[in-house]
Amino acid sequence: MTSYLNTENIARSRDGVEFHPLRPFLPSNARVLFLGSFPPQRKRWCMDFYYPNFINDHWRIEGEVFFGNRNQFVDVEAKSFKADEIVTFCRDTGLAFFDTSTAIRRLQDNASDKFLEVVEPTDIHALLLQLPHCRAIVTTGEKATETICCSLHIPVMPKVNTCVDIPEVFNSEGKPIMLYRLPSSSRAYPLAFGKKVEAYRKMFDTVLGEVHCCVAQP
Repeated sequence: MTSYLNTENIARSRDGVEFHPLRPFLPSNARVLFLGSFPPQRKRWCMDFYYPNFINDHWRIEGEVFFGNRNQFVDVEAKSFKADEIVTFCRDTGLAFFDTSTAIRRLQDNASDKFLEVVEPTDIHALLLQLPHCRAIVTTGEKATETICCSLHIPVMPKVNTCVDIPEVFNSEGKPIMLYRLPSSSRAYPLAFGKKVEAYRKMFDTVLGEVHCCVAQP
């Protein structure tokens, strides 16, 4: 697998300031750009890619939505995710990933977004220039949603499971790009796994067209 670690940023993270440890994942065909807040501390990672915490259910949700199998991307015995399969799937499906902050301070020694101080917000317009077919930016947490609303001058923060058009932001086809807010895939977010799957499926159906289950036949 190609390494997505940003070794320069990792090396210059010091004095309490962390620079983003991953390079943006931006397939040119992407229609959906997921923007979180910032990755958890590396001690919580099980792979060197986005949503690396094994107890975060993002990849289980996507496995259930697209394959009818929550463990599609899970190596149960190794307690890890199948990074190579995830990258291939995201390229084929047109899913891009980065975060709304490129540098942060952690105000507490945990992975909670509420204790992140944004030192340097991401230049989201620069990301979108590399995604000519993008139709939606998706956030899955309050911190990320607040940060992007501030960066892109979105006057009203969307509620969970709703979307708004981003003012004066269009893709190369002249179509507006929406901000779509989903429930967090963190298990700390109080919503049943099945309800999260329904919410993500609805978003994918809206942006990508109706998603058909890709269960492999025996």
